[in-house]
Amino acid sequence: MATIPSDQKIAIPGGDALFHGMPGRLKVLYIAAPSRSGAWLAEAFAADSAAEILLEEVAGEAAGMERLRDEVFDAILVSHEPGELDALDLIEGYRTGGAEEPIVVLGTPAEAEMAVLCYEVGADGYVCVSTSTTRNLIWVVARAVQRHHLVRENRRFHQAEQTRLGREQDEAQRLLQEQRAAVEEFHPGPLRKHGHGAVAAAETSAVLPPELTAHYRELLRIYVIMGSGNLADELRHLASLLVAAGITARQTARMHLDVVAAMISGLGARSSRHIMTRADLLILEVMLHLGEGYRHSDQERLHPPTQQLLPGLDR
Repeated sequence: MATIPSDQKIAIPGGDALFHGMPGRLKVLYIAAPSRSGAWLAEAFAADSAAEILLEEVAGEAAGMERLRDEVFDAILVSHEPGELDALDLIEGYRTGGAEEPIVVLGTPAEAEMAVLCYEVGADGYVCVSTSTTRNLIWVVARAVQRHHLVRENRRFHQAEQTRLGREQDEAQRLLQEQRAAVEEFHPGPLRKHGHGAVAAAETSAVLPPELTAHYRELLRIYVIMGSGNLADELRHLASLLVAAGITARQTARMHLDVVAAMISGLGARSSRHIMTRADLLILEVMLHLGEGYRHSDQERLHPPTQQLLPGLDR
């Protein structure tokens, strides 16, 4: 393959073969200096069958911007002609104005001299027309198009993921509000005037120990990650602490909702729905252990253990 011709004027874009990983058809805008024609570039593309290149040529920065406002192109080629058309200034202005199309610069300086400068202003590639080939230019353009396509896809995926997480956050907050309302609207039956009933009657003025809330927060964090498989002993121990402190089911539910709300508000990548599901399972297990703990405590209070007499002293 010969280098890109720089003096021929046959404007026949074309090509019909499809290479692996290369688009079969590309619509390209070529922004040339006012004193030069892009016919040589059209001929170069027509002579290579790697892809069909539909090339449109304009002269100067203003004409290029006008075409970009009117039509969408797969890629932009910009001729770098110092003194007539400064591709670096043009690209920097385009990017500042919001242009997102892939841009490849064509020039005569060596790649080592120009490539980095082009990248720094937002170009996607640089091709030296004196040393490169048509096939190389087509691949540079194709790779730039593919990269921009992936960037757009990643942006859409990111936006969709943020939208999904936002919906899950809203749903989680709604569920927490409904659960709080259910807890506050719950009215227990008549309370006994002794034992745990007296403790329950004073629950509205009770303040839970910070150590207990911190312990529950850590337990929920582990439960979200591991589930209940290895936490049965910890849950029984927690229930015994709640019973010993006289903490009621309503107070436990309030503590649970406060801890869940704090965890969701500081949520990172983990799904709110996942946390809510695990949290619901945790409070269910805690309430079961708590109910069993109070039942056992009431049985001990109503039927305290009695001292057995030694053998021979029962007469």
